[in-house]
Amino acid sequence: MFSKVDVNGDDEAPLYTLLKSEQPGDGESPDITWNFEKFLVDKTGKVVKRYAPPTTPEEVAADLDGFR
Repeated sequence: MFSKVDVNGDDEAPLYTLLKSEQPGDGESPDITWNFEKFLVDKTGKVVKRYAPPTTPEEVAADLDGFR
């Protein structure tokens, strides 16, 4: 089980600091806007892409083909 973590602000979890620094997004701020925002990370730990909340799993799956 995971506990609730902050994804923005002074108390944000270090994971989200890293994700947002690598893929800041298209908005005015790199903040995560909603809990369905997604990040694609490759097997070496490189943050490859950031997806907006309405992105479907099928759209993310299309980007996975290059990693198989």
